[in-house]
Amino acid sequence: MLLALSGFFSGAETAMMACNRYRLQVAAQRGERGPRLAHELLQKTDKLLGVILLFNSLVNSAAATLAGVITIQWLGEEKWALGAATLAVTFLILVFSEISPKVVGASRADMLAPKVAYVLAPLLRVFYPVIWFVNLFVMALLRVLRLKPRDDAEHRTLSPEELRALVLESSHFIPASHRSILVNLFDLEGVTMRDVMTPRHAVEAIDMQAPLDDIRQQIATSYHTRLPVYDGDLNAVLGVLHQRRVVSALSAGELDKEDLRGLLVAPYFIPGGTALYTQLQYFQEARQRIALVVDEYGEVEGLVTLEDIIEEIIGKFTTSTPGTRLSLVWNDDGEAIVDGGASLREINRALGLNLPLDGPKTLNGLILEQLQDIPESGVSCKIAGVPIEVLQAQNRMVRRARILRPRVAA
Repeated sequence: MLLALSGFFSGAETAMMACNRYRLQVAAQRGERGPRLAHELLQKTDKLLGVILLFNSLVNSAAATLAGVITIQWLGEEKWALGAATLAVTFLILVFSEISPKVVGASRADMLAPKVAYVLAPLLRVFYPVIWFVNLFVMALLRVLRLKPRDDAEHRTLSPEELRALVLESSHFIPASHRSILVNLFDLEGVTMRDVMTPRHAVEAIDMQAPLDDIRQQIATSYHTRLPVYDGDLNAVLGVLHQRRVVSALSAGELDKEDLRGLLVAPYFIPGGTALYTQLQYFQEARQRIALVVDEYGEVEGLVTLEDIIEEIIGKFTTSTPGTRLSLVWNDDGEAIVDGGASLREINRALGLNLPLDGPKTLNGLILEQLQDIPESGVSCKIAGVPIEVLQAQNRMVRRARILRPRVAA
């Protein structure tokens, strides 16, 4: 009986310490009594451990004493008999009262914790004065050793990295698509506008110095609802044109440059190093959907929209402009043909690679940095263990490249 009681308290200690506190809290909020009692006990860990160890120590001491009494009655007070009894009771306590119950408690913690709480909660209430008295000496010893007990709430606070790991491990409870969105949210603080913007050379914009017929043709054939308008150079941005404002005038053939200037909205500029989450808040506060990204010298680096940020969180959902980007998928030969201007983050996510992100943001920039030269077609290199072959180089940049699937080490 004493070994069974000792096993109960040993298993209860492990189950209470190993159970999922957040799962208990959710069950307690639903009104379940067992989880509520367990959750309340875990809010005062020192008292909980006090009552468990008090009874566990008493039971183990009683078991050892009883074993000695039985040995003396049956075998006398011979030293070898007392030594053998000590070894025997130690073995029994280890097997039946310590290791086995704790293994069971650790493997069935979430199921056992609410059940053992029905026993531990009344014991704590009845023997609270004893526990309080014992804890006086415990706290005094900790002060002598200059050890300050950590606040339980602070101990249970999770960092963003820990929360991210928790989400990744919850594959049985959260659908993959939802899990991907949650993981992307944790990464927002580390992603800047330069990581998601459309680079300057790929920005479609209207040049007011171009012939009026060319401007009309560009507006009529554009796939975008908003277009930046500049005067000769993209750094001289005049404003942003909303396509809906010019539909009627364009269809009637009455649109001229002065009318176009009158329809422009003031441009919205943001620094390239702004974090995605911060910029999302700025978009909301300023009620903007499009912004021009500038560097430290005020020169335009690219363009970013609200949709770019949303896609970074939930994945691609809008229709891409036809012909602007090749499909990021592996073919049957383990190859992928990629646009040189493709974002490294997008390539990593789509192809499951780990290309470095702390330098250039596009595949073209990464290849140029690696080779320290402007390559010709047919040049190959290996970056972060990924073989890459330049298929087409034009106008001092890599236009198209072939990425080979890295071999997995045996």
